[in-house]
Amino acid sequence: MDQDTAAAMGRRPARDRLLDTADELFSRDGIARTSVDQVLHHAHVAPGTLYAHFGGKDGLIAAALHRRLDRWEQVWQEAVDAAGTPAEKLLALFDAVADYRDRYTPGRGCAFLATGTELPDLDHPVRAVIEAESTLLVTRLNQLAETVTTEDPAALAGNVLLVYDGAMAGLQRGRTPDPLGHGKMLARCLIQNAIETEQARVQR
Repeated sequence: MDQDTAAAMGRRPARDRLLDTADELFSRDGIARTSVDQVLHHAHVAPGTLYAHFGGKDGLIAAALHRRLDRWEQVWQEAVDAAGTPAEKLLALFDAVADYRDRYTPGRGCAFLATGTELPDLDHPVRAVIEAESTLLVTRLNQLAETVTTEDPAALAGNVLLVYDGAMAGLQRGRTPDPLGHGKMLARCLIQNAIETEQARVQR
């Protein structure tokens, strides 16, 4: 960390520095490989401050992921609002991921699924955040799909979600050029097929 970055961090509230550092290190190195001492060192925060704000590493993990969820929900909604047609609003999911990665810590793929893999204990405080992200995805995709077609919108939403999950896995694997772009293209084909199927049914 250079002096300018350290100085800028020093001007931010300690809680924000902890969340920023946790988000960066957990995304880059993984939760298990990131110690509390590493977070404290990079955030320039004393141990007592971390425990006062979050109660420990588990609380910090949950808080950092919850902030990521809040940011993700906002970025996705902005992408939906900016899209012009129902089909484009459904496809905005892929644009939102790219926008989020430009604005915030990119991560190695889906931070929510990665966290769930590292912390499978159903009683861990982070599980509620992971479930909330899954609920957001399913609920919003279903709502958007209903504006695209009345011909089984839940199936369309589920197919788009599968493509999204594949694109996020592609980001983590790092072998496919532009997995988000490919994912959006595949999702567009699914949407067009749903629209054409409905039009054909109406015309019969």
